[in-house]
Amino acid sequence: MTLPRSKRAQQDGSSPVGPATAGPTGRGRGSNESGAAGPPPRRGRWRPFGAQPIGILFSAPYLLFVLAVLAYPLGYAVYISFHDFFFTAPGVSVPKPFVGFENYVAVLTDPAVIRSFGNILIFLVINVPLTVALSLVLANALNRVTRLRTFFRVSYYVPYVTASVAVIAVWLFLFRQNGLVNSLLGPLAPEPSWLVNSWLAMPTVALYVTWKQLGFFILLYLAALQNIPEELYESAAVDGANKWTQFWNITVPGVRPASVLVTLLATITGANLFTEPYLLTAGGGPDGASTSPVFLMYRTGILQGNPDIAAALGVILVIGVLLIALIQRRLVGGKEE
Repeated sequence: MTLPRSKRAQQDGSSPVGPATAGPTGRGRGSNESGAAGPPPRRGRWRPFGAQPIGILFSAPYLLFVLAVLAYPLGYAVYISFHDFFFTAPGVSVPKPFVGFENYVAVLTDPAVIRSFGNILIFLVINVPLTVALSLVLANALNRVTRLRTFFRVSYYVPYVTASVAVIAVWLFLFRQNGLVNSLLGPLAPEPSWLVNSWLAMPTVALYVTWKQLGFFILLYLAALQNIPEELYESAAVDGANKWTQFWNITVPGVRPASVLVTLLATITGANLFTEPYLLTAGGGPDGASTSPVFLMYRTGILQGNPDIAAALGVILVIGVLLIALIQRRLVGGKEE
């Protein structure tokens, strides 16, 4: 006798409406909490402010600071660089016609500007490698010091927080014609002296900036060294690796992110060089041998009243620093996995 379909389903344990695909909770697909069939769950809506919009509220003060102090001045400088712009009295409005790339042509054809960029290139070639090497070596040494550790760290950091005017006065005393350095060198002292020598003025400024900024970069490397597991050094020592091998194969790769940051910050510092040549060499002397682009911006825009040309020089400087930073990121940082 042929049983009804419902009876056959009850005997073999199958559903009268056909097989159902069970989900993780044992209910079929498309079912809701009560077991009834329903539409599939919808994907989450796009949230332009992220999963936690309140984070925008907490970051708003810094965002406003960046817009007011960095973004707006840079955008306004770009606007000035494309116009015949000059300063006027408050409330006075005069035409400022669009001149295209005329200001940029004036900047790039000025021999003083070309020489200032060459001076900065000399500065960066000396300052950046020296800063990275000395900071890493001294930080590695300080990280292994057990006695007077705080004293040595503070000693390296004091020049960085000391006013530039006070420290520069000491360097002028050391490197003047009859200063302490020339007295120690005797007949080996350069003639003319360091800061009035067209070949030695910018290297001397680079050495000064390296010495003054060293404490800050040492702290960056000290923080990076704390993230290297001590077990790596112990394993290398067991395998017979000496101190130099451990430094080159463990320390240097371990602080690579810090090296990228130090290189970038040292480059930005060199590109914004102003106070040091202004005070050490009396405004970029001798004969422009230590003039920096930022000093030319100050002289052209403020003293000579040509802010449009100064703005064009600033925009070119920003683009140059970004390109150098990109190249350094490729060379020092390597390829990300």
